[in-house]
Amino acid sequence: MKKIVIIGGGASGMTAAIAAKAQAPEAEVRILEHKDMLGKKLLSTGNGRCNFTNERMEPQCFFSDSPKCVEPVIRRFGTHDTLQFFENLGIMAKSRNGYYYPQPDQAGAVLHVFKMRLRTLGVGIDTNQHVREVRKVRSGFLIHTDENTYQADRVILACGGKAFAVSGSDGSGYSLAGSLGHSIVPVVPALVQLKTAGHPLAKASGVRTEAKVSAYESGHFIAADTGEVQITAYGISGIPVFQISRHVAKALYYKKKAEVTVDFLPAVTAEELTVLFEKRKAGRDIFTMSEFLTGIFNQKLIPCLLKYAQIREGTKVQKVGRTQWKQLVDTCKYLSLQITDTNGFDHAQVCAGGVRLDEINTDTMESLRCSHLYLAGELLDVDGICGGYNLQWAWASGYLAGKNAAK
Repeated sequence: MKKIVIIGGGASGMTAAIAAKAQAPEAEVRILEHKDMLGKKLLSTGNGRCNFTNERMEPQCFFSDSPKCVEPVIRRFGTHDTLQFFENLGIMAKSRNGYYYPQPDQAGAVLHVFKMRLRTLGVGIDTNQHVREVRKVRSGFLIHTDENTYQADRVILACGGKAFAVSGSDGSGYSLAGSLGHSIVPVVPALVQLKTAGHPLAKASGVRTEAKVSAYESGHFIAADTGEVQITAYGISGIPVFQISRHVAKALYYKKKAEVTVDFLPAVTAEELTVLFEKRKAGRDIFTMSEFLTGIFNQKLIPCLLKYAQIREGTKVQKVGRTQWKQLVDTCKYLSLQITDTNGFDHAQVCAGGVRLDEINTDTMESLRCSHLYLAGELLDVDGICGGYNLQWAWASGYLAGKNAAK
């Protein structure tokens, strides 16, 4: 009887176990999980609602140092396959503008059906098992944990990355993969908040506002996104910030200067904003500049913008010179933040970097460095944008790894 051991009981590991059993019902499939329960990280996805895939599934939604290796995996197990897989598990899906969620809007419901299916299939589950070593031997593999030794014919590494360590992603999978011949692309936090030096917006902490954020590495544009930005005491957050954060984190890792410009009025150009301000002056000559901006920006944000533009809040509109008006327009459209750091792995949703994808047969997810070893999920050098893409990678890579390990 073939023995398959899956190291890691997260989204990709559980999917791999189900796929393996579907392919070879007679196989002995066992999950070794570091934490005291399976799928801990899954519970926090989509703010607890679990946005598990997306109608738009394109290679451009993913990042990797081996980008051409991503598409074969997503093509073999895409959105339709995920929806069918979830339907078979018992999850009814619903779409919000192409973003798919479980009908009950509960990540807990997704985890529950996974656990029920694993139990029904007879998958062995050993929790609180921290794997210290995976050793290739003639008969297969020996897996040593703190307490036990397991033998396997096939091993699937689905250990996760380093993001959100409280869920069990402690980065140990990189060492295991490295010991079996794999190289690692430097790992940095992704989908994470950014910290800034001398934060000019600190007094507007808590404000949420529509804005465009653009990232620069040593003065060169690298990424941009638009949406609701949240200002924090230490920097900036929100989905647009998450979307550019992996690029900023990479720049910081390589000791490059990282800068983000914030456009607080992305719907208008700088020229249009200049005209808008000119028209707005009519009948407002005796207003203070703070009053002049009321109705355009959040009240907590106005003092920050004026200070950055070097205009006093109490200055009358009629006293503001041409140069100051230009400074104000530039502030509203191109406010610059020097980024010193991300908010770290503990607050990141995923990692960028990991096991090199060109060292994997992406038709099967089998290692090209170690036969009968398969890899899946966040451990690999793939990260997606917000919108269900990182979970889609977990389902796709986990399914292919499980199915092919059982053949």
